[in-house]
Formats: sequence, structure tokens, C-alpha cells
Amino acid sequence: MNALTHVDQQGNANMVDVSAKSESTRQAVAEGFVYMSEETIQQVVEHTNRKGDVLTTAKIAGIMAAKRCADLIPLCHPLMLSKVDVDFEVQAEHGRIRTTAMCKLTGKTGVEMEALTAVSVATLTLFDMCKASDPSMIIDGIKVLNKIGGKSGDWNYPNLDKETEV
Repeated sequence: MNALTHVDQQGNANMVDVSAKSESTRQAVAEGFVYMSEETIQQVVEHTNRKGDVLTTAKIAGIMAAKRCADLIPLCHPLMLSKVDVDFEVQAEHGRIRTTAMCKLTGKTGVEMEALTAVSVATLTLFDMCKASDPSMIIDGIKVLNKIGGKSGDWNYPNLDKETEV
């Protein structure tokens, strides 16, 4: 048996066959941060950014990205997501906006990539909408916080501190 799941016996790219897997409720949560100036955070909070409502635009972008994950990441299965939610927490004391994304479905494969894609595109959208005000922003800390369901069961990011806990 081939040890690599995304490569066939000849070394060619291979989409994993999940048809024999059991369906289960699966959920994943991911997070990421955009570090920005105090002035830029204030513009986001007060809705004075010249490009418009930054957080609403980034939320929609993140949801759309999760739904298009299979078009962006090679060999990802197209999934029938039952729920995608993207949220923001302004953490002015840390000079950042925290983005979280939750993806959920009942299916045969996990949704970690969809949650990561949602966070990635949402943080990129925050950057795009605020770059005129603060071109030195930093996107950082994108990771899966937890996943629920599937054969391997539930998983939580190790040593998750209280600051990033969901």
C-alpha cells in the first residue's frame, strides 16, 4: 500500500477516495491575526475607512472563500458546507484584529482546509481594505484551533492559551 495519500503508485497526483468513509458531523475552527496601527484599527471600528465597511466585506470574502476552497487548493474535495461563520475581535490592546472562521458539514471528509481558507482570505481582505492607511500591516498566526468529528476524532491545538481560546 502506498504511504502517501495524495500520490498514486506511479508518483502522480491523486485525489483521495473517500467513498468508503462514514459520514459524520465535522467542524473546524481556524484563526489568524492582522496587526495594524492604532489609527487603522480606529478607522475600522468607527467605519471611517475610505473603502467602506471593512469587517462586513472581509466576512463575506471569508465565507465565499470557504465555499470555493476546492477551486483553490489542489486535490481538496468540493464540500457541501452546512455552515460557515467568520468573526472578528478587535484587540486594540495588542494592535490587531483577530479573525476566526468556523466551517461545518455532515460528510466524509474534514473541513480544516475550508476554515483555513476562510481565515486567510478574510485577513487578506482586511489588509487590502486598510493598506492605504497602513501599508506595514502584518498577517500572522493562521492556524487550526480545533476540529470535531471523523475517524480520528476531536483535536485541539496543543497548549492553547486563554488569549486565543475559542
